[in-house]
Amino acid sequence: MEPIERVERRLKLHDLRVLMSVVDQGSMAKAAERLATSQPAVSRAIADLEYSLGVRLLDRGPRGVVPTPYGRALVRRGLAVFDELKQGVNDIEFLADPTAGEVRIGAPVAFAAGVVTSAIDRFARRHPRVVCHLLVNDVPELYRALEERHVDLVISWIAFAQDHMQVQVLYEDPLSVVAATKNPWSRRRAVKLADLINEPWTLPPLDSTLGAAQAGVFRQAGLDLPRITVVALSALARIALVAKGRFLTITPESVLRFAGGDMAIKALPVKFQQSYRQLGIVTLKNRTLPPAARLFARDLAKPFATVKPKSAQRPQA
Repeated sequence: MEPIERVERRLKLHDLRVLMSVVDQGSMAKAAERLATSQPAVSRAIADLEYSLGVRLLDRGPRGVVPTPYGRALVRRGLAVFDELKQGVNDIEFLADPTAGEVRIGAPVAFAAGVVTSAIDRFARRHPRVVCHLLVNDVPELYRALEERHVDLVISWIAFAQDHMQVQVLYEDPLSVVAATKNPWSRRRAVKLADLINEPWTLPPLDSTLGAAQAGVFRQAGLDLPRITVVALSALARIALVAKGRFLTITPESVLRFAGGDMAIKALPVKFQQSYRQLGIVTLKNRTLPPAARLFARDLAKPFATVKPKSAQRPQA
């Protein structure tokens, strides 16, 4: 008998679900409670899996039960199995009623406060029975949520997408140096980045994806990093601080437009060598999106279909 045939005969979806629950909870007792079953039943399901596969799936460590490399591999594929089954149910429900469903969207706060909420508002008007779930977090956590199937798609800068992710570019978002309207630099008609190097700045942490990208702006100009007085990952917090009067920051144009509209701030006339980042929809390759998520992605992309990419005119950032 071929190995895969042996597994097909003996591996049960219930046992795979038990394994995933034990790994998630870090305890057989907690997994049993979560699954409303007994601990011996959980142990028996794990033992059946290990017998079918011929490898040890779990180890006991100082912090509880942890997966072996074999266990981690099976859990990772198990996530895909149950996700596809769920999407199959969604497809059936959509065929029965194409006006209903749900879409799970991930976005960093800068876009969640502007581009994404505007798109959700349009989508909800057209499809009032579709439920939208919005997860707001930083980009690495959003990509992790995408890999673990907690969201269907992520709307963010695409520079940090990985090879197993599918990217649809929406538009190219220019970067700007931002100051308060009452800041003396806001009255200047010509400003170079070098002129601002000794001003107080608020920037993201340099070890974050966004912070590393913004640090690159200064390196491209042949400059050292400025004096960073306040480190804050939140773009909204940095813009609010800039509006107080003294501080400068760098932010994409979309954040300035959507998040800073009610604040007395403006973009300074600073020209960068490479001054934009691509914004797009990120999904997993080889994963079928739920019908509602496909509708949302198509609806989100429509307003950007006629936007001419800036990369056709200058190098990509």
